[in-house]
Amino acid sequence: MARLSRSSAPRLLYALCSTASQSPAAFLLGGSFQLRQFSAGNAARAKAEKDPWWKESMERLRNIGISAHIDSGKTTLTERVLYYTGRIHEIHEVRGRDGVGAKMDSMDLEREKGITIQSAATFCTWKDYKINIIDTPGHVDFTIEVERALRVLDGAILVLCSVGGVQSQSITVDRQMRRYDVPRLAFINKLDRMGADPWKVLNQARSKLRHHSAAIQVPIGLEEDFKGLIDLVQLKAYYFHGSSGEKVVAEDVPADMEAFVAEKRRELIETVSEVDDKLAEAFLGDETISAADLQEAVRRATLAQKFIPVFMGSAFKNKGVQPLLDGVLNYLPCPIEVSNYALDQTKNEDKVELPGSPDGPLVALAFKLEEGRFGQLTYLRIYEGVIRKGDFIVNVNTGKRIKVPRLVRMHSDEMEDIQEAHAGQIVAVFGVDCASGDTFTDGSVKYTMTSMNVPEPVMSLAVQPVSKDSGGQFSKALNRFQREDPTFRVGLDPESGQTIISGMGELHLDIYVERIRREYKVDASVGKPRVNFRETVTQRADFDYLHKKQSGGQGQYGRVIGYIEPLPAGSSTKFEFENMLVGQAIPSNFVPAIEKGFKEAANSGALIGHPVENLRVVLTDGAAHAVDSSELAFKLASIYAFRQCYATSRPVILEPVMLVELKVPTEFQGAVAGDINKRKGVIVGNDQEGDDSVITAHKNTKE
Repeated sequence: MARLSRSSAPRLLYALCSTASQSPAAFLLGGSFQLRQFSAGNAARAKAEKDPWWKESMERLRNIGISAHIDSGKTTLTERVLYYTGRIHEIHEVRGRDGVGAKMDSMDLEREKGITIQSAATFCTWKDYKINIIDTPGHVDFTIEVERALRVLDGAILVLCSVGGVQSQSITVDRQMRRYDVPRLAFINKLDRMGADPWKVLNQARSKLRHHSAAIQVPIGLEEDFKGLIDLVQLKAYYFHGSSGEKVVAEDVPADMEAFVAEKRRELIETVSEVDDKLAEAFLGDETISAADLQEAVRRATLAQKFIPVFMGSAFKNKGVQPLLDGVLNYLPCPIEVSNYALDQTKNEDKVELPGSPDGPLVALAFKLEEGRFGQLTYLRIYEGVIRKGDFIVNVNTGKRIKVPRLVRMHSDEMEDIQEAHAGQIVAVFGVDCASGDTFTDGSVKYTMTSMNVPEPVMSLAVQPVSKDSGGQFSKALNRFQREDPTFRVGLDPESGQTIISGMGELHLDIYVERIRREYKVDASVGKPRVNFRETVTQRADFDYLHKKQSGGQGQYGRVIGYIEPLPAGSSTKFEFENMLVGQAIPSNFVPAIEKGFKEAANSGALIGHPVENLRVVLTDGAAHAVDSSELAFKLASIYAFRQCYATSRPVILEPVMLVELKVPTEFQGAVAGDINKRKGVIVGNDQEGDDSVITAHKNTKE
């Protein structure tokens, strides 16, 4: 292209102006306007290019759990959520007459008993947002299901019953949410029931759970007169029409409730202002607070875990579920708004913050295992990177490199095959051998996620198959349940030979015994574990025993003399043998056999056949025969000598004493202490831990 000289530039400008029928000034001005337009368009394009491809999809993703006390309506609420989001096309009740049962209760036992036993995962779409939901059990026996769900979720809904209020498991679940720093909403359910009082429940949440909370909604009527809800942020009344409450009608606030609504909205603004500086400035300056400003302030305070918005409704009567879903989108975080940390194994377990972007290296946590029809199903929460079907992934805990044969999204017990999943999603993989809590990466980093809190078992049962032929299936079932549930333990009592199963309570163990019967066709008999008593001696007793046997050929000859006595209190050993022989009355090579004989005899006392403890055996003298003495002869002499003198040592039975630690709300401290005393327990300590009392006691296991 030819270069223009300075002299030719003006001529070119006039030529262009005449063509455009404009003056040079107007032409230049128009050009600058077009240039500005071009620059603005470029800036918008640059911004779009600057934001990564995944940002919008991550911002439109929510991972939530639904947790509560028993029978607060978690599964019923989840059923309504799935119906309104179009995931299911008809509603079935938990204990419905049609016998179908709720979608999330896929196990036959769950449908029969009307309780949730295993946490179930599903996904749905609401207003172009994708929501992953985990419905968790309410019974304390299945607390591990809540624990591992909250470990991998970004937000939660705490369901409270408007009649029962804050109950024991509500406190436990809330403590678990705090442990994993999970922002949450509260949903006061069952406003249609007789005795419903949401304001009482809200005050209980503030006092018992130490929630800094306020109502986001106000009910229109209660019990039989419960008609709808008023949103205090938008100042709109919502009514739910249609056979299943699917038509939400927004109207103005009823005139007779305007004063009450204004008071509750002011209370909401005051409560949020205490923890949000931006809203506090507007509130103190008497500025008009718009719905958008209040919504942003509630979101900021909820994400910072300084405030808990309280929603209301009745899931069973199909009222208040859609506004709750809007609340999940408006107030709970997306995956990139939550801080997740991994431990770098190459740098002495230094804490590394994961940005949560699909662009980074793969980091995923196996948080739940299930034995399915096609082998082990492993639930994964992806914290960073992308996982694809057919990819090779590395188990950081074992170092094994594994291929992903099948990748699925779960909808209760149904599966949907997918080709890939990115950070923030919850998926499941088949055919991957691992343990609960293992971390997977693509091999480029060596990160492990922090493990979840696993409580210790509190109850044990002795269990054995009725038929000896079914031992293989019985062992297979116990091994599977141990892998799936970290709170379920199996052990063999070395003394009684019994198989002992331990868990979080009676219901927990009963469910597993029933599952062994149903899923493995093995009938098992269950009983209390045999109490491991002990025996001991209380005074010194002398022995002098001669074992002599002649039956043709070499005979048996051995004589032992000495005494047994109790060990001093606080002794570190439970059995002590002392050789105080002088001279060669018994050759030294027979002494180990004598000790072995006394040890064997002490394994079974004469009172009830249990081991004898705190025993000291002293050998002072004896006799041997040049031909007939042998190790066997002296061992038998020791056993008979022990039995001879045991009765004169005034033996007693020792009963096992357990150290029991109870954590109870302070208001029940007196009642619990009284019950411990009634059961012959001895309280040895009482400490305060927050709002709870920690009572330590010694308890006889026989009681």
